[in-house]
Amino acid sequence: MSRNVYVISGPNGAGKTTFATKFLPEFVQCKQFLNADLIAAGLAPFDPESQNFAAGKLMLKRIDELTAQRENFSFETTLSGRAYLRRFQAMKQAGYQIHLFFLWLPSEEVAIARVANRVKQGGHNIPEADIRRRYHSGVRNFWQWYAKEVDSWQLYNAMIIPPKLIAETVNDTITVYDKTALDTFKNSVERSRDA
Repeated sequence: MSRNVYVISGPNGAGKTTFATKFLPEFVQCKQFLNADLIAAGLAPFDPESQNFAAGKLMLKRIDELTAQRENFSFETTLSGRAYLRRFQAMKQAGYQIHLFFLWLPSEEVAIARVANRVKQGGHNIPEADIRRRYHSGVRNFWQWYAKEVDSWQLYNAMIIPPKLIAETVNDTITVYDKTALDTFKNSVERSRDA
């Protein structure tokens, strides 16, 4: 039996949690979903931002536990750092296949507007500077680092609801479904190198 980890990634405001709640139970029957924002809300429901660091540490600990237990699981991330690269290597050594889903937005301005809309609807806020930083580093890291380290990846246009598949790779073979959107994505990667 193969072991799988499903990484739901993308900028803040891209709809990662919404995507995960639909995709994971319906399409891959994955019941273990780790989300630092949800952990922080559980630790401090009225001030979750105060628990961001603790929630991140708890999530990483749980990822390591599930990997050691050889469980199928999923987690959410912006990919704004490269710390998961080491964990991906450990997962592969443990026999995991890693499936990466990147929900892309065309600019950090769109991400900021999406988060502002979420806050108006009662959701959690993220400082604008963090959204900008995470947008650029996440887009860049996905394309330059993470896409090369996983068994399969799918790139989605998250401006469309539900998100529309732009391109995917399985066994090192890339299939492009929307060349215009892929070219626009690659331009956002180039812009992110200069940010």
